[in-house]
Amino acid sequence: MPDAIGSLAKPTILVVEDEAPLLTLLRYNLEKQGFRVEEATDGQEALLRVAEGPPDLILLDWMLPQLSGLEVCRQIRRRPNTRDLPIIMVTARTEDQDAVRALDTGADDYIAKPYVMDALLARIRALLRRSGAVPVKGRLTYADLVMDQDAHRVTRGSRSLHLGPTEYRLLEFFLSHPGRVFTREQLLDAVWGRDIHVEPRTVDVHIRRLRKAVNGEGEADIIRTVRSAGYALDVEE
Repeated sequence: MPDAIGSLAKPTILVVEDEAPLLTLLRYNLEKQGFRVEEATDGQEALLRVAEGPPDLILLDWMLPQLSGLEVCRQIRRRPNTRDLPIIMVTARTEDQDAVRALDTGADDYIAKPYVMDALLARIRALLRRSGAVPVKGRLTYADLVMDQDAHRVTRGSRSLHLGPTEYRLLEFFLSHPGRVFTREQLLDAVWGRDIHVEPRTVDVHIRRLRKAVNGEGEADIIRTVRSAGYALDVEE
């Protein structure tokens, strides 16, 4: 898919996490959404990374070697050039008092493990929008189809559409390029990513699901199939 944050320079997220599998998972999901990712596996390394060049946001684990996430957060807040740097504290600690400590220390947000990745991504985008690192995305429209990217909501006429994550990304890509025909391979690269092995016929399955959600009774089919070529967001002739 196109960068979830648009075609401008990619915001940089510093992920401070000492669990290698989680670090890999976060990098994969953040890069898939169009962010640039830097890594640190302990508190001292995190502070060095920030000193070398502040990122646009820090995803900061609480329990770290060398220095705790709380102490890293305190030191970042003491420095004039990083005083307003967005920080999301991530931790396995779930007590309400822990959230209060994290926020009092200077974190802008707090999320407990295990978390839902979509919820974490939404918090990241919200903080980046508030800091000005990511523009509000606005709306994509075609005919009577409207996608409110900021609210993650899609309507056709007066009808709200309920889309799965993949169908949403497919529609977002189509709405960004109305009328243009894309092969299955092009859609796989754009929506699933080049590093993910998915059979081309998988596209057909998600196109059928998208059609079912988008095309209501009596409405024109807005997804055009082009024989031996692919698909386009266009009204069938």
